[in-house]
Amino acid sequence: MKFRPCIDIHNGKVKQIVGGSLSDKDNFALDNFVSDRDAGYYARLYKERGLHGGHVIILNKEGSAYYPECKRQAFGALEAFDGGLQIGGGINDKNAEDFLNAGASHVIVTSYVFSGGSFNLDNLKRLAAVTGKERLVLDLSCRKKGDDYYIVTDRWQKFTPVKVTLSTLGTLAEYCDEFLVHAVDVEGKALGIERGLAALLGSYRGLPVTYAGGIASFEDIETLRELGNGRLDFTVGSALDIFGGNLDFDKVAGKRSTS
Repeated sequence: MKFRPCIDIHNGKVKQIVGGSLSDKDNFALDNFVSDRDAGYYARLYKERGLHGGHVIILNKEGSAYYPECKRQAFGALEAFDGGLQIGGGINDKNAEDFLNAGASHVIVTSYVFSGGSFNLDNLKRLAAVTGKERLVLDLSCRKKGDDYYIVTDRWQKFTPVKVTLSTLGTLAEYCDEFLVHAVDVEGKALGIERGLAALLGSYRGLPVTYAGGIASFEDIETLRELGNGRLDFTVGSALDIFGGNLDFDKVAGKRSTS
């Protein structure tokens, strides 16, 4: 169990947002924190602390007026921590190599694989052929509907019919190196973790899994350790003091080797 840092970029700024509020319409999101630092600053901070395997996420859709600046910020982060960060947001088989060549260790993908609201195995195979299994992370960010967690796509705005289950993880593991899972309903709210999802992911014995969403305290991290059987890596965003929260970044980073 280790800490994986994050850099979320929206409307050309490093931000922490309420995940469920993100909308392509008018490039809207409810902001928890907007930084006056660029993405490269955070990448250098993570590099100094030896925090490998964090993720940079571009939250604007390609074609948005803000996308070029978001991409510029993302490339700045990848250059600042060459080989130390993963990148997600609008990745497909045509542009994945550009991000890898810019310094990303892995590309992170949801929408291209779950295009049109359903699982597209052909797209996944095309992408894996470009990146190789060893440089591909599948983002299975999900929201709860009824008793189950369903993968959501298009910047968390659209439900797919695909449930996050042990069977789903087993099937997809053939094509990727890791999983990243945002609990979208609690993302950015700092109100505690999605316990049911954490327990489900903790019962998976396969590829590395990073959980993100709702962590607000060291007690939440301990709860995640217990429910996740010590197997889940974790991301903390809005609750960190570097993003305007109350949790000491250096203390959280110091837990990266906890198991």
